[in-house]
Amino acid sequence: MRLYLTALNPTGSVLDGFLPAAAALGWDVTILTDRPERYPEHEAIATDVRDPRAMIDTIIGHHPPDVIFSDSDHIQAETALVAEYFGLPGKDWRACATAKNKSLMRRRLAAVEPVRSVRLPPGTAPPADLPYPVVVKPALGVASEDVFLVRDEAELADAIADIRTRRPDDVLVAEEYLEGPLYTLETLGDGHATWILGGFRTTLGPLPRFIEERLDWSPKRPREHLRHLATALATVGVGFGACHTEYVATERGPRIIEINYRLIGDDCGFLLADLLGVPVFEWILRVHAGEPLSALLPQATTGPGRSFATPPALRRDGVHGTALSLVAGESGVITSAPPAVAGERRGDVRLWHRPLRAAGDRITVTGTNRDYLGIVRAIGPDRASVDTALASFCADHPWVIA
Repeated sequence: MRLYLTALNPTGSVLDGFLPAAAALGWDVTILTDRPERYPEHEAIATDVRDPRAMIDTIIGHHPPDVIFSDSDHIQAETALVAEYFGLPGKDWRACATAKNKSLMRRRLAAVEPVRSVRLPPGTAPPADLPYPVVVKPALGVASEDVFLVRDEAELADAIADIRTRRPDDVLVAEEYLEGPLYTLETLGDGHATWILGGFRTTLGPLPRFIEERLDWSPKRPREHLRHLATALATVGVGFGACHTEYVATERGPRIIEINYRLIGDDCGFLLADLLGVPVFEWILRVHAGEPLSALLPQATTGPGRSFATPPALRRDGVHGTALSLVAGESGVITSAPPAVAGERRGDVRLWHRPLRAAGDRITVTGTNRDYLGIVRAIGPDRASVDTALASFCADHPWVIA
């Protein structure tokens, strides 16, 4: 099998997840990327991966494709168009474009879940009837960058002016603030059925920013949440491959924050695979090769007529997992950085640490997920044991910024 993996900057999910998964499957891999020098150990071809025509031309001049896949936030629609051109399994490019653009997503979901939202192209003034507080953010943003909670017209004007200094040409979105606990839902579909792999409870840093500091395994969901999310994802057109959905359990019911039509990031894909005890990265690639979900886990039935559910074989009790983001509290130069850790035992807990920075790096605090110094993930029998192991690790291995 020849896999074309389209990518921008290398991520942990690609380097330590999908590339090893392709190797385990015995596939040949060609990476299409604008940064081929970042993949020295793999066949990588310089390509404008934001242009489907360029990717098609590169593939035609190389080997025939069997699988075309991307885990990047930014090029899902482009990759889906290339897969469609070659007649290969892939996502609906319209669903990818809708999920990526928060304004399009709100428009598509309007009949399913009413959330007051307005699109703000450059030079557009916000309407006077916004239901403050509101959240203002880029329509195509990622990593909580330039996302602010504002409480009145003056704060909104200040926030827009500030964002425009960095994004003068971007479309912004201002929408009502959705208050309540924040959850994720992780799904995998083959175009016919969708498995719920699980989900997490998200802990955010202090407002008015929205930096994600911690995710805790929380796989059980009320049926009304799942019914709503199934309808919402179907409305957007999501149903093939991995999808990471973030939503708030408001007093009015679940309301989607965003749909990331890819595997969950920030090392939580590895946490998900370890919690479930299954090769999640291989499964995703196999679905993109055209295999049905039933081929991945033949005993994993969901019951007649239930195409959006957790198969009994994937239900996990008596285990807890956490991904803890170590966030820089101040700007400066890192003088001491903890080592990478892989599967260290602390009592009944297994623990991993992925450093994202190194000693000597200069840090400028942004109030976004870009402030992460490292990510620690841990799995144990319960939350108390996981919390103890995390606290012990952080005390033994502090990040020091001068």
